[in-house]
Amino acid sequence: MDMPSAQQAITSNKHAWDQSAQLHKDTDNWKSLLRAVADPNFSRLDPTITALLRDVGVDGKDVVQLCCNNGRECLSLFSLGARSVVGVDQSRAFLQQAGELAQVSPHSPEFIEADVYQLPERLHERFDVALVTIGVLGWMPDVALFMRHVASTLKPGGTLVMYETHPFLEVFDPRADNPQLPASSYFQRDPFVLQESIVYEGLGETAGPTSYWFVHTLGSLITAAIGAGLQIGHLQEYPHSNREELYDQYEHQLAQLPLCFTLTASKR
Repeated sequence: MDMPSAQQAITSNKHAWDQSAQLHKDTDNWKSLLRAVADPNFSRLDPTITALLRDVGVDGKDVVQLCCNNGRECLSLFSLGARSVVGVDQSRAFLQQAGELAQVSPHSPEFIEADVYQLPERLHERFDVALVTIGVLGWMPDVALFMRHVASTLKPGGTLVMYETHPFLEVFDPRADNPQLPASSYFQRDPFVLQESIVYEGLGETAGPTSYWFVHTLGSLITAAIGAGLQIGHLQEYPHSNREELYDQYEHQLAQLPLCFTLTASKR
């Protein structure tokens, strides 16, 4: 199969995410979210990223979340004292959900529809903190270019905060007959071609639009951050999963795998 160009992959992934939005609407989780966001102290940030954001400091700061999905984490940042929050995503359908949540919330984030590789000029050097969370890097065909665009949003001295799935986890297929055996190379450069809907709330696998998932080694991510003019301040790996429930089976093993990581990097 011919591999897509970077732009073809981005366009296909946008379509897949727009289709995915409806699968996460009118569910029990969505109804619970609509009720919860009315609380001024609402948060969907887990203890790991909450502690890191407190350590970095977002109180009184301007924060951008890149690839913000339905905005639940953007709204959560106000519980940590953020002065302003902007969420950026290329999926119009998920941003419509973000707008619905914001209408219920006492807080007022701004949501912008944009491809991360084509950020509007008004976002450049505007933020103290840029947040990237779970399940973003795999949709990016060029991690070096991605990091340069992330860095462009930061003021001098601003900090990137990342909480992501560990790329080593991509070696394993949780649906395989033996999910503990490596199923692909850690150094695979061609993307996985997916023909199923994007779901992350325990829903069953269903056919969907073609999308492309890229694996970036931890080394390539660090090199990309340095190349973008960012100074690494923190990198920590963890044995807990921050991904779909399907991946919980990799926790609590005798030979424990690294399942996720946090990273901070400051703009020089």
